[in-house]
Amino acid sequence: MNGQINIPALDLAIIIIYLLGILGVGVWVVRKQKMTTSSYFLAGRSLNWAFVGAALFASNISTIHLVGLAAAGYRDGMVQGNFEWMATFLLILLGLVFAPFYFKNKISTLPEFLEKRYGGASRSLLAFLAIIGALFMHIGISLFAGAVVFETFFGIDKWYSIIIISVITSIYTVLGGLKSVVITETIQTVILILGASIMAGIAIFALPDKGIHSLAELKEVLRPDHLVLLRSAESSPNLPWYSILLGYPVIGIWYWCADQTIVQRVLGAKSERDAQLGPIFAGFIKILPVFIMVVPGILAYALFGDIIGENANNALPVLITELLPTGLKGLMSAALMAALMSTIAAALNSSATLVSVDIVKRIRPKTTDSQQVRIGRWTAIAVMLLAIAWSPMIERFRSIFDAINTILAVLAPPIAVVFLWGVFSKRGTKEASFVTIVSGFILGAIVFMIDFPAFGDVKIITENWGIPYMMQGWWLFVILSVIYFFVSWITPKPKPEQLYMLTLDNPLSFITKGKVTGISDPRILSGILVVIMVILYLIFS
Repeated sequence: MNGQINIPALDLAIIIIYLLGILGVGVWVVRKQKMTTSSYFLAGRSLNWAFVGAALFASNISTIHLVGLAAAGYRDGMVQGNFEWMATFLLILLGLVFAPFYFKNKISTLPEFLEKRYGGASRSLLAFLAIIGALFMHIGISLFAGAVVFETFFGIDKWYSIIIISVITSIYTVLGGLKSVVITETIQTVILILGASIMAGIAIFALPDKGIHSLAELKEVLRPDHLVLLRSAESSPNLPWYSILLGYPVIGIWYWCADQTIVQRVLGAKSERDAQLGPIFAGFIKILPVFIMVVPGILAYALFGDIIGENANNALPVLITELLPTGLKGLMSAALMAALMSTIAAALNSSATLVSVDIVKRIRPKTTDSQQVRIGRWTAIAVMLLAIAWSPMIERFRSIFDAINTILAVLAPPIAVVFLWGVFSKRGTKEASFVTIVSGFILGAIVFMIDFPAFGDVKIITENWGIPYMMQGWWLFVILSVIYFFVSWITPKPKPEQLYMLTLDNPLSFITKGKVTGISDPRILSGILVVIMVILYLIFS
């Protein structure tokens, strides 16, 4: 243990009751349900748009974001809010462009869609990359984020937290499958928003105690540009405005449109309309994190900069420790742990799906439903153990949120290329997809190893060469796009029947095709969301 464990009885009782409640709900919702591959991996394709949208949000917003966005806000300010608000545009892309293809093809995994578009080799490669992403990013980083919180204000050693969280999460995920995950994620969405909002409100009301009574006085105690959303390369070398404009869509296409852990909720939708409206609903919710997760980190700089110092990862834990009373601290702690569990559960379920459906079932076509479910459960356990071993390495990154995006920047480009051009272009070939994914994995691994400070403290590409990680992702995307179209040009063009229900008729057909059915039409709601985002960017830039 690191120091004295100090958990007041009321806080401990709230944490235990909340965790047992979530665990109970997760198991209860599937108590009488026969576990087939459809029910275990896709919730029986029964999810409406509200469940899809809330689960998309909860899968993304977890302890990583509560801790990571607060740390990023503390260190860099409002500029980190771009990761949340830019996501709305990618969720629109998921809802309007990709979701209809996924639903109409009745796929169980995204590698399965890639097989329909390109062939079996691409499916195998994507399944491998998706499992790597779930293990290293979704689970490993989430475990570390939760451990940081509980070590800071309860004095619990990181390894104890990681093991406890892993065991509890594995129970209902392994037993209940996607339906358990989605139901608990929906509950946690409400708790997350409520808890983060309370935290932000208390931080604002604490400002006068530090002699801060106006926005002008707040700006005086913050760093220059702390409250600026879009910045130049001079004021923000790691996140200049052009790297957000060019680099984020590359990361976002994989994360929001082609990552099994996230998109599996869409695959479980009960109708095409639900599959489309769910992501758009999540886009509206994604407006909130800037105000209730990034801003508290900025306020932490003004309130407790002397306590937090250079360790930005402690911004949220210190806010909780210094501002929340007993009872409310326990509720916030329970929400953090439960949010952490939702993200881990989502990644475990997606890994189980990928191994069972994309690997085992293809190698052994006669595998029964019950055998697939059993294999999925053992896969979840194995992935969890590997993630536990990786999670301590996150300490080598500048912040938890920085770790997420650094990994995404090198893994995302090849997936973004084959999915984006695969849907928008009829010329892309199976050879092009295979070469692009292999080339992207090799190039991404090289970039990551050069820039990851495993030995020493210098990031060669980012610091010595002056190329921030978002631009690394963009340039990898450009290089791989050239490779994709060159290989497509020198290989046989796909036959029209091979592209049926897999590509757009023209680049704008996702907007122009079909009659507008009213205000609830996904295109109208997407337009309203775009207008809101433009207004917000004008206000805060």
